[in-house]
Amino acid sequence: MRPYLLKSYLVSATSLLALAAPGLAAAQTASAPDEAGSSAANAAPLLIVTANRAPTPADQVGQSVTVLTGVQIHLDQELAVSDILARTPGVTFARNGGPGESTALYIRGAEAGQTVVLIDGVKVNDPTDTAAGFDFANLSAGDIARIEVLRGPQSTLYGSEAIGGVVNVITATAAKPLEGFIQAEGGSYGTASVNGVLGGKEDHYDWRVGAYYNTTDGVSAFDRKYGGRENDGYTSAGVSARLRYDLTSTLQLDQRAYFTASRNQFDGYDTATGSPGDDAEFGRTQQVVDYTGLNLSLFDGRLKNRVAYEYSGLDRRNEDPNQPDTKFTFLAQGRTNTFEYEGTYAIAPGYQAVFGAQNERSTINANSPYYELNYGDLPTRSHADITSGYGQISGEVISGLTLTGGVRYDSHSTFGDHVTTQASAAWKLNQGDTILRASFGQGFKAPSLYQLYSEYGNAALKPETSNGWDAGIEQHFLDGKVVVQATYFNRTTHNLIDFVSCYGVTAGGCATHQVFGGFYDNVARSEAQGIELQADWKATDALTLTANYTFDDSEDRSPGSATEGDQLSRRPKNSGNLSATYVWPIKLTTTAAVRYAGQSFNSNGSAIVLKGYTLIDLRASYPLRDNLELYGRIENLTDERYETTYQYGTLGRAGYAGVRLSF
Repeated sequence: MRPYLLKSYLVSATSLLALAAPGLAAAQTASAPDEAGSSAANAAPLLIVTANRAPTPADQVGQSVTVLTGVQIHLDQELAVSDILARTPGVTFARNGGPGESTALYIRGAEAGQTVVLIDGVKVNDPTDTAAGFDFANLSAGDIARIEVLRGPQSTLYGSEAIGGVVNVITATAAKPLEGFIQAEGGSYGTASVNGVLGGKEDHYDWRVGAYYNTTDGVSAFDRKYGGRENDGYTSAGVSARLRYDLTSTLQLDQRAYFTASRNQFDGYDTATGSPGDDAEFGRTQQVVDYTGLNLSLFDGRLKNRVAYEYSGLDRRNEDPNQPDTKFTFLAQGRTNTFEYEGTYAIAPGYQAVFGAQNERSTINANSPYYELNYGDLPTRSHADITSGYGQISGEVISGLTLTGGVRYDSHSTFGDHVTTQASAAWKLNQGDTILRASFGQGFKAPSLYQLYSEYGNAALKPETSNGWDAGIEQHFLDGKVVVQATYFNRTTHNLIDFVSCYGVTAGGCATHQVFGGFYDNVARSEAQGIELQADWKATDALTLTANYTFDDSEDRSPGSATEGDQLSRRPKNSGNLSATYVWPIKLTTTAAVRYAGQSFNSNGSAIVLKGYTLIDLRASYPLRDNLELYGRIENLTDERYETTYQYGTLGRAGYAGVRLSF
């Protein structure tokens, strides 16, 4: 659909919704439901799933975790999950241009490929990525009900890549016999979006299907400051679906699926000059995610068993119409197939064990047709298996003190065996007004398929490994109206894999890799330490204030290297967020939000400084009826000019408005 037709559709849809509102049931607010299908009004004890792979009360979790509920995601109004995550402590990102361009997320200074990303329980890290990272460019808020951000090394429960932490994205489930939700939005830079949901719930089954379509003209990926002139547009669409069916009173079928397709224009190198600049390149990406599981409850619910098949398939195709010989510059297929068993056993009151086994096979089939024809590049076709077993026990050993400990064993088909451990403690004092937390965790990251088996690959690579710990306090004041948290963290990572150039070098590993100009090797080390501060204040029934600040000292600690002691690239030492939300007597909700990121460097050892920036956003929403809401926002109010990656453009001041309807 062409953008101008979609914008006309949005205007028409808004008018129809306003006309139809009097005839619709008004029993539900327009707010998006959370994971359980309830709205913010239904207060319940906060349960955290990701930390222990089982629902656990937040005051019994020793790890550092942030939970973003459906209500919070709804109030943020953002289309991209990366923009929502950037408002949480310890999280920053770098994007190669405007919406839809390659987006790398950093948790506590860890590399982008050192974070596990889950969608409805399925690991979606990209096997075709050089470092097996996840590109957040195409992850839309869509029908997301909950996001949990678990910080620190977490490989004991989540295996490879979980050095920086885990991002767990959970789509919504139905709560009523029939329910639905529709949203339409338009605004600056030719942006338009529609998002719809339909679902239902009965005693023995529930189902829910969501779909979205986003489009924008964007900005020039090659920043206009450096000569970029043409806008690089982006279009994406996606569908998510869930089905739960009770086969018996103790046996349940659990089916989940997620699909996205996108097209993004981007800038690389001007073929005429060989320099960065505008060009006609574009990429197409498709991702399919599937979870098929059976849940079996035994011994009056004390033992919960889960067996599942999980699949993530990603296809990329980059094209340059101006290239001679062939228009394709990159073609890639990545697949991850996982078979998993997990058990949760209630050992005794207050004590729980979580245990499981996994077999994960990742495959890559990638080639660069233009570079194969002109430079002799070789295709990469390979696979690797990881077979794992893990176990963890947690218990309230004395009143208010919960201890947790776990261990994991992984066997990789190339580099062999690896063991990781973790331990944590959460101690409630003063009737829960004070919570002390501490955790220690180990992480590891298996070499990516590209690092092992490409023309630059090295089958002798060892896994990257890390040891990390954190300790903090959570304090409640004024009957819980004020909550303040402070956490110190430290992580050291060894055997980091980096590309070693062989130009002009013939000794050592270059003796066998000279023909390709270099190879991957375990050559680096890094250290991250810092502090995360967070405060939430329910000042009045109408006014809520939130703030967080992160000091992240992430440095290259590679012994004897030219970059030893340098700040890691694109990771600011200082970052923070501040927001104030006020609900006016006329039911108008307004929010002012500020996001700050200090200066960083474009690459390790680089003299190119990315200046710090401050972005101010204004958001408002107004309920026309209980189930119909108008909303709007202004982003980057002061039209700040900034970069998260050198020479790549970012959005200036922008305005958006939309309508939401639920039934």
